Amino acid sequence: MNLKRTHTCGELSSKHLNQSVILNGWVDDWRDLGGVLFIGLRDRYGVTQIVFEPESKGDLYQNAKKLRSEFVIAVKGLVRRRPSDAINPEMKTGDIEIVCSELELLNISKPLPFELKDYAEKSEELRLKYRYLDLRRGILQNNLIMRHKLAQLTREYFSDLNFVEIETPVLTKSTPEGARDFLVPSRMYPGKFYAMPQSPQTYKQILMISGFDRYFQIVKCYRDEDLRKDRQPEFTQVDIEMSFVDEEDVFQVMEKYMARLFENLLNIVINTPIPRMSYDQAMENYGSDKPDLRYDLKIQNLTEIFKDSAFNIFSKISQENGFIGALVLPEARDYSRKQIDLLNEYIKSLGGAGIATFIKNDQKFDGGISKFFNEDEKSRLLSQFKSSKQAMIFVIADSSIEKAQILLGYLRQKLAEDLDLIDKNVNVLSWTVDFPLLEFDPEEQRFIARHHPFTSPKLTDLDLLQNKPELARARAYDLIWNGNEIAGGSIRIHQREVQERMFQALNISSAEAREKFGFLLDALEYGAPPHGGIAFGFDRMAMLFAKADSIRDVIAFPKTSSALALMENAPTPVSEKQLRELGLKIKDHSK
Repeated sequence: MNLKRTHTCGELSSKHLNQSVILNGWVDDWRDLGGVLFIGLRDRYGVTQIVFEPESKGDLYQNAKKLRSEFVIAVKGLVRRRPSDAINPEMKTGDIEIVCSELELLNISKPLPFELKDYAEKSEELRLKYRYLDLRRGILQNNLIMRHKLAQLTREYFSDLNFVEIETPVLTKSTPEGARDFLVPSRMYPGKFYAMPQSPQTYKQILMISGFDRYFQIVKCYRDEDLRKDRQPEFTQVDIEMSFVDEEDVFQVMEKYMARLFENLLNIVINTPIPRMSYDQAMENYGSDKPDLRYDLKIQNLTEIFKDSAFNIFSKISQENGFIGALVLPEARDYSRKQIDLLNEYIKSLGGAGIATFIKNDQKFDGGISKFFNEDEKSRLLSQFKSSKQAMIFVIADSSIEKAQILLGYLRQKLAEDLDLIDKNVNVLSWTVDFPLLEFDPEEQRFIARHHPFTSPKLTDLDLLQNKPELARARAYDLIWNGNEIAGGSIRIHQREVQERMFQALNISSAEAREKFGFLLDALEYGAPPHGGIAFGFDRMAMLFAKADSIRDVIAFPKTSSALALMENAPTPVSEKQLRELGLKIKDHSK
């Protein structure tokens, strides 16, 4: 390589006029206009127009005519101003061009499997198979640069507050209390396995016990679970823990962190303190513990109105302490039968029985289930819906309060998207607090931790662990951004006696607790300080700051939704020799 770049393809402007420069990059486009050849030369910094004139010395012009898309070249030439009618204000370098005097071909390219333009249609499978080409696109490069800035701001912010970045092990102990672990067989200890960490939870608690009162880490975590657009088998967290704190201390540090990120990455000033909402309020009003508050659509509780209704389905649910909820939408009053049928199928696909509808026209009700209403019910409904003159009303009922609310939450989001109620230019942050500590698992027939078994119960609810565990509340909190949970954390249990009571409530025996968490239980007896923390979903934050559609667009080499790495073709079988070394034999699943 003789022509090494003096500038990038995104930095030249009129202040460089008449300078001799060298650029390196890829051929982005080429055009032959009346004998003069124009090539757009691209690197990650931008695109610069290169001009090859027929009267160029030697074979320069003829060699330039052989160039094609994605050839890698080096050019040398003089910077000149573009003609006034050829200035491109959309380009950073749009007022200049390079008149080429030397050309070096560094590599050629086969015809591409897809166009690299950001607007070109292409399947995600094809993009991930040729990820090294996909990553040449400006939109993905900008996403990864945004991710880089997010990481740098994170390290700067927490380091300035005396947090210490400490790495924790990637090979650890399997303690399945959530998603499935990824297991790693040990060659040195046949029949035994390491696990990839689902989070550094126990390690960061150990660090607090060790006297590191402020810890953070940008860390890889692993969960062997079914995927969706915002999940990957390996993902990144900003993991944070603090000693001698309560919830208020955590909120203050994290709110200032978010303010720093919004100001530096989006040039937006956010209001603090960030509003808080209890879990019960979130479920009752929005049907979700991570409500999207960019639009004001709340669930209306109709349960009491239909307690003695002639409409038997509703009266039965009401009398059995179920839940009947409604969403009132003036924007949907002209919904067609077909649109309602599609919504009905959507709710059924989520496990619901369907939706009921009726229309409010001023002081009367029409259509749907309104024919079942008696005069008292009509009067009470008019009072409840008095703020809406005309509206379509969607109703979901279920004997399970939580299920009905969750289904209404999904319907709320679906209707908001269909009716374009969401202002995409607004950013709303909120805390969800006062979560239930436990939830009952019907498969295991026991209570399980809603967050994890090291979350502290509220001190006033300690006695409920043995008597009424379903009523115990957690000292847990989630940070929500436009309906996305971007962080979750809690104040931890720091006393062994309380931790053992928690294990008892989870039906974890002393022997099982000793086997899985003995090192932590022992550590709690050696002066463990009060501590708490939080973990931010780094991929999800990067997606939201970059305004991307999926976390796969902010991860350099992501897996597909079925956990396949298409570019490198993983996972793959391994040799019999490798299996023998590990003491493993693969069962023939075809039989």
